[in-house]
Amino acid sequence: MHNQDLVDQLGTCAAVCEYCADACLDEENIKMLVECIRLDRDCASICAATADILARDSQYASELIKVCERICGECAEECEKHAEMHDHCRECAEVCRECEDACKAYSNI
Repeated sequence: MHNQDLVDQLGTCAAVCEYCADACLDEENIKMLVECIRLDRDCASICAATADILARDSQYASELIKVCERICGECAEECEKHAEMHDHCRECAEVCRECEDACKAYSNI
């Protein structure tokens, strides 16, 4: 499948975002992480849905990839705010940036 690399990247991003959201729930100052948790969950859902659509070569894939690029960027930006205090946010920000770049590169093909 010619889309496999992006499908894999999207799956990784979804998993890391889910992990980050769950890890945020275990932190002491959870109120500070509410927006991070929300974006993590949204990003995970959108990445998973985009991976599914892309894997079946849907005509809607390119539209979802653009949405995915945007949410990955926003999630990375939010996680970067907490990256120095929380390793899970740092890792999530890095993976989201990689996924954002992969979506952007795919869209430019």
